[in-house]
Parts: sequence; C-alpha cells; structure tokens
Amino acid sequence: KKDAKGGQGMTQFGRALSELNIEILCANSSQAKGRVERMNRTLQDRLVKELRLAGICDMEAGNTFLPGFMEDYNARFAIVPARSDDLHRPMNLAPGRLAEILCKREQRYVGAQLTFSFERKRIMLVESEVTRGLAGRYVETYAYADGRLDVRWKGHSLPYKVFDKDQRVTHAAIVENKRLGDVLAYIKERQEQQSKPVVKSNSEKNGYVRRAHGP
Repeated sequence: KKDAKGGQGMTQFGRALSELNIEILCANSSQAKGRVERMNRTLQDRLVKELRLAGICDMEAGNTFLPGFMEDYNARFAIVPARSDDLHRPMNLAPGRLAEILCKREQRYVGAQLTFSFERKRIMLVESEVTRGLAGRYVETYAYADGRLDVRWKGHSLPYKVFDKDQRVTHAAIVENKRLGDVLAYIKERQEQQSKPVVKSNSEKNGYVRRAHGP
C-alpha cells in the first residue's frame, strides 16, 4: 500500500506472495476487472443457487459437489489460454515453513513490564536473559489458522502468558503481585470503565408511572 499510515505498507496477502516469490498481476484494465467481477458474481450467486438445488447442507457434501461443478462450469465458460504451458513450479520449502508464511504476522511494541496487547488480550513475556532487553522494542506475532500464537524476536520463539482483558480482578491481586501489576491494573481499568447495568423494578418494566396524590 503506497498510502499506508502504519505497518510496512504491505498486506498479509502481499507479504505471503512475496515470500513465496509469486508476482501479483493486478487487474489494471477494464476488461480484466470485468472478468474478476463476473467470477465474483458466479461464486456469490450462481454457486449458492447450485448448492441449494443440489440439496447441499453441510461442508463435506459441498466439497464433494465442487469438482463436478467446476468441470461443468469450465466446459461451458472457460476460454482456452493463449499459452498452454504449465508454469507451476515445485514448492521447495522446509517443513512448517509454509504455515509460517501463510499465517497472520504483525509487530507489537513491548512495554516496560514486558507486556503488549493482542486481540483483546494482554500478553506477558516470561522473564529471561533474552526478554529483559526487549522492553521498548518490537516483537513479531505469528497467528496461525488453528488458533496458535507464536511470539518471536529475531526468529526465536519466546515463552509467554496470556491474560484476558474481560476477566475479573481485585485490588488485592494487583497489590500482591508486582510482576503482574501492569497486566492486572490494565484489566482492572477496563472493567471499571464498563457501565453498570440498570436494574428496573417490575413496575418500571411494565411502564407504570406513579401519579401524584391530591391533598
């Protein structure tokens, strides 16, 4: 992104393709954009109706249906390419490398207490010789599709603990644990900002309004 206000100016998709050495061919012409829009319309409209007509109601049945749909669709609408050469190349990657490329990667600033925020959670790095010097620096987070989170510094994984912002904490817990003080105080501040629910009486729920009595 040329006009990006933060980050490294590249989307997750662009970064992944760059690491896989795949060039992005943008639809710069009106004809190319039209083909993209027609394909989107097919996937969002025609395919949905075909699934409904076939009585598809679960993912397994849908995956079984797709190969036949693709074959029929290509037989009716596919255009023979000008070059029929197969330009696919083998993907020579180390085990686990593909998952690292296709995960969501971001940078997070580490505070003085070795903590940072990540998706409504507070992450605290386990104190060690390596992590002590990370205060005021940026670490990289690897969020995988299966829900795993890996925190790294210069390629090395760092152990950490996770604290949910929505969990309830007491003032005593903040005082007793100095190491967790920053995390617990952060959670305490958030829960104090939450507005207290208004408890209504049965009369108020039913719309009863008390009238003033005469002398």
